[in-house]
Amino acid sequence: MPETEARIAALADRTLLLLDDDNALRTRLGRALEGRGFEVVTAASVAEAREALRASVPAFAVLDMRLEDGNGLKVVEAIRERRDDARIVMLTGYGAIATAVAAVKAGAVDYLQKPADADDVVKALLMTGEAPEPPDNPMSADRVRWEHIQRVYELCDHNVSETARRLGMHRRTLQRILAKRAPR
Repeated sequence: MPETEARIAALADRTLLLLDDDNALRTRLGRALEGRGFEVVTAASVAEAREALRASVPAFAVLDMRLEDGNGLKVVEAIRERRDDARIVMLTGYGAIATAVAAVKAGAVDYLQKPADADDVVKALLMTGEAPEPPDNPMSADRVRWEHIQRVYELCDHNVSETARRLGMHRRTLQRILAKRAPR
């Protein structure tokens, strides 16, 4: 993706705040964004993000919508108060039209559903008004379903009964799904 890398290299301010309470995602996405030329500061909570914003306000931000200690929209507002040219992308594992509208109204430039690819995040951050292109190889519906089940399973601390209750499925059905490999 040479065109995108050239755009990043041309930026004077490459600072980026990455806020996500999922440690694995935060680490993986942070490394990927650093590899694409951004100077990444990570935070695992709204409180950590506010602390990072006291030091400096970044030119870019990738923020999770739902966090254990609050909502990523509060961080969008905090960034917008101090820097209205910041480019902010919201991430969520719970995609809904209402939350997408709220994110854009608060000042986000785009709204992506987890798990988001680093290339998609960079495209959204650097988008200049044109409509985004559809992904070259989107995830299959089975893969999206499997990712969602895995996320809820993680949030329930690997408790099969609680996960099945929250997903509205039979416990035994969930056990069979969890025993299989991830679809492509």
